[in-house]
Amino acid sequence: MTIRKHSIVIIGYGGMGSYHAKLIKGNPYLEVTGTFDPSEERRKVSVEDGYAVYDSYDKVLQDDSVDVVLIATPNDVHKDLAVQAFQAGKHVICEKPVTLSVGDFKLMTAAADEAGRVLMVHQNRRWDEDFLTIKQMYNERTIGELFRIESRVHGANGIPGDWRHMKAFGGGMLLDWGVHLLDQILSMVDSRIVSLNSRLSYILGNDVDDGFEAVLTFENGVSALIEVGTTNFITLPRWYVKGTEGTGMIDDWSLSGRTVTRNQDAEHVEPKPIQAGVGLTKTMAPPSEEATITGTLPDPFRQPSSFFDNFAAVIEGEAEPIVKNDEVLRVLNLIEAVFESARTGETLKDFDLYSPPAPTKN
Repeated sequence: MTIRKHSIVIIGYGGMGSYHAKLIKGNPYLEVTGTFDPSEERRKVSVEDGYAVYDSYDKVLQDDSVDVVLIATPNDVHKDLAVQAFQAGKHVICEKPVTLSVGDFKLMTAAADEAGRVLMVHQNRRWDEDFLTIKQMYNERTIGELFRIESRVHGANGIPGDWRHMKAFGGGMLLDWGVHLLDQILSMVDSRIVSLNSRLSYILGNDVDDGFEAVLTFENGVSALIEVGTTNFITLPRWYVKGTEGTGMIDDWSLSGRTVTRNQDAEHVEPKPIQAGVGLTKTMAPPSEEATITGTLPDPFRQPSSFFDNFAAVIEGEAEPIVKNDEVLRVLNLIEAVFESARTGETLKDFDLYSPPAPTKN
């Protein structure tokens, strides 16, 4: 790529802001040149890390040498910061969730379009290898056609001890981890959602959810269970998927897991009854040793480039964004539907913003 180096200022130099700085360090196309954070302590850390410190957001926007604003603040101020940046002629990278409502996101994209600038949302977990392995299984039919996908993240530490406890700042697990898992499933299953049922958990007594479950049914017949928990002292697998020819499981982010598939060459053997509690069962008896093949997980699907390399190419007009804004809008709309289904206890239909892919030209 023939791309010049672009200057980035990070807004909010906390955990995610400083993490972004580490990710961008050494990037051939992007360079963090400064930060802005109202916290004096974080400003000191920024100076120690070698970055210029702006004493106001206005001064960031007034600096013509700044090409990109990277927003890593609490969720409730993303929209206002982004709109101001576009009006000042800056491109924007925004942490997820990009904002708290579909309406606010439409204002952000309208401001970006009017200014002729790029908005990209840092949905970084599209690059997670556990997800990309399942995506490969889905695309390549490793265990046949996947018809059931269960995606979970479990912990036992509650909600992190900061603004994520508070509704006013956009806290809660649906907006924290849920936005990742829902984005992953929608970027994998290319089909319209025909029904949604969900519930939120408030076990810990916060005014935001400490976990949730959402069951999605797609038009192509795939069903998905998406679950986030922060009160799980025993965790379930990160992924559990069923296909027409077998089952796959990934335990955790270390990619430990396996597939078990039907052995097409084995002769069918009628299962023998086993003792199950106080009764007998054939249904739940294990298949014969010859009837199945235990295999390793496939190599993961590969994204064409890193998030930041892709962003640099997009602002130069040399690539399409991997994380597209219409996809982000669809996820936000789904999040609003999850909240609504949980509030009413109803199964929702006819809400999805799915757009079928454009037909390919011969």
